[in-house]
Amino acid sequence: MANVLVVGEIKDGALKKISKEVTSTGKKIASQLGGQVEVLLIGDGAEKFVAELSAVGADNIITAKGGDFNAEGYANIIAGVAKEKGSSIVILPHTSQGKDYSPRVAVKLGAGIVADAVELKVDGGNVIARKPIYSGKAFANLKVNTNVKVFSIRPNSQEVGSTSGAGAVEATSQGTGDIKAKVTSSELSGANKVQLTEASIIVSGGRGMKGPENFPLLQELCDTLGAALGASRAAVDAGWISHSHQVGQTGKTVSPNCYIACGISGSIQHMAGMGSSKYIVAINKDGDAPIFKVATFGVVADLFEVVPSLTKEFKKVLG
Repeated sequence: MANVLVVGEIKDGALKKISKEVTSTGKKIASQLGGQVEVLLIGDGAEKFVAELSAVGADNIITAKGGDFNAEGYANIIAGVAKEKGSSIVILPHTSQGKDYSPRVAVKLGAGIVADAVELKVDGGNVIARKPIYSGKAFANLKVNTNVKVFSIRPNSQEVGSTSGAGAVEATSQGTGDIKAKVTSSELSGANKVQLTEASIIVSGGRGMKGPENFPLLQELCDTLGAALGASRAAVDAGWISHSHQVGQTGKTVSPNCYIACGISGSIQHMAGMGSSKYIVAINKDGDAPIFKVATFGVVADLFEVVPSLTKEFKKVLG
């Protein structure tokens, strides 16, 4: 029997979608190994998300007081709960926060870790993690040999199941412990209205946008679809849009359900950041652009004609 500890995330008083994804994945793994899945939520008001988490498989929801985010403090809480519960598998979200505390958790538990996994499965009693390697050109299937195993999951890579759990609730006394570094202030960059790494739909612009004055065209489509605005390195290097929007090997890695590439040729570096998207829509005047080799749907046309038409039609359909 193997018990699975999953860590969810709360932001702005709402449960982030990745919390349901990792819970569903944890439920699947725990069921196959004869254990149960427990979900740890750190932060005020965690109790109000019990119904949402139990609906996707949580057998037990553990709440903890952690205050403002601190990677060291969160790692202390997570590792403490894992030891307290005897969890042999720990599944974490590969978000901006998760990337910060997941290696710390692994060290505190003396565990091996596979980061940025896009699939977990059980094979012969072992949990096998599948993750992209070589800038997304290949996948590796990895097994962790330590007694406790830690995995971080890429957002939007998991299906949210409908298998319900018992949904019992308890509070833990585990605290942040002795923190050696504290956040004294934080400053938002004023980037996306929707976070790139968590967005289900992303609309990105490249060199074909011709200048910064044309990006509002894409932002209007984003606002209509509830999408995040992205960009290629060429657009960022030209100073047309901030680096916080950059998708690619030197930017953000994303896995949306739909990625709409506008005026982007499709360099290897850009493909490394968005190649795992479920559907890729490419809009480019150059029919020989590399992006069309990976696109699910391709439109060989002027983006300045296609994008406004798309926005207009989506507004009709979506109201």
